[in-house]
Amino acid sequence: MAKISVVISAFNEERKIEDCLKSASFADEIIFVDGSSTDNTVKIAKKYTSKIFVRENNPMLNVNKNFGFLKALNEWVLSLDADERVTPELAKEIESSIANHKSSIVGYWIPRKNIIFGKWIQHSGWYPDHQLRVFRKGRGKFEEKHVHEMVKVDGKLGYLTSPILHYNYENVSQFLRKLETYTQNEADQLFESGYTFDFRDAMRFPTKEFLSRFFARKGYKDGLAGLVLSIFMAFYHFTIFVRMWELRKFKDIPDKDFLRTTEKEILSTGKEIKFWIKKEKRDLEKNPIKKILYKISS
Repeated sequence: MAKISVVISAFNEERKIEDCLKSASFADEIIFVDGSSTDNTVKIAKKYTSKIFVRENNPMLNVNKNFGFLKALNEWVLSLDADERVTPELAKEIESSIANHKSSIVGYWIPRKNIIFGKWIQHSGWYPDHQLRVFRKGRGKFEEKHVHEMVKVDGKLGYLTSPILHYNYENVSQFLRKLETYTQNEADQLFESGYTFDFRDAMRFPTKEFLSRFFARKGYKDGLAGLVLSIFMAFYHFTIFVRMWELRKFKDIPDKDFLRTTEKEILSTGKEIKFWIKKEKRDLEKNPIKKILYKISS
């Protein structure tokens, strides 16, 4: 029977790590990579595994994850974060899927349920949020270029249906702390890729993100949480722009028509918002006549 190793990388996660480790107890092996925690993280981990490796807390989180993959002894690997949980249903599905030796699949995408501010966010781009987490050892690794990158797997991929539980942002402070690290990483990536700086992106980046989250991906169906998260993510992308400006030493943009250009962008944004509001109201309308009227008016 195929065996699986769960690889967990963590730093100062004493509040969350025990539930994560308990959920991974179905595995044949747990590899725990600790980023030199100063709390009780390692002490708790020792209750569940003896295979603990202490390393530097690298800002590029995926460096330690890749290290853990190399230490795994089994044929299959499941990559798990400290704030994630494997449900009993998912554990059974993983075991059943990797037991099929005749399958040519070497990796599996898993849906992820994000619990944010105490609520399962079902829209806004937060679900199904597929993550590539299960793969044959030696066939998958992170490229170590971006904090939000996926594992790159060489071979055919499949999909599981049972989700990972992700206890994501618990409060506003946590969101803002992560924003500090993540936006700098994304700005560095864009800057190094040869991004052509355009001051209009100060408006375009957040506008595009908000429209995508709140309207295109139905964030409004998540209620106030959907609205707040859509605005937060717009601010996240605005921050990426400002960090890229910082990388340019805050160089000013000579533009004699700065006000007119800015006005044009703002008016364009207003038109886009009106379009999306009409579209969503039309799609939600059950009365066929009103539906037609919405379509004509748009």
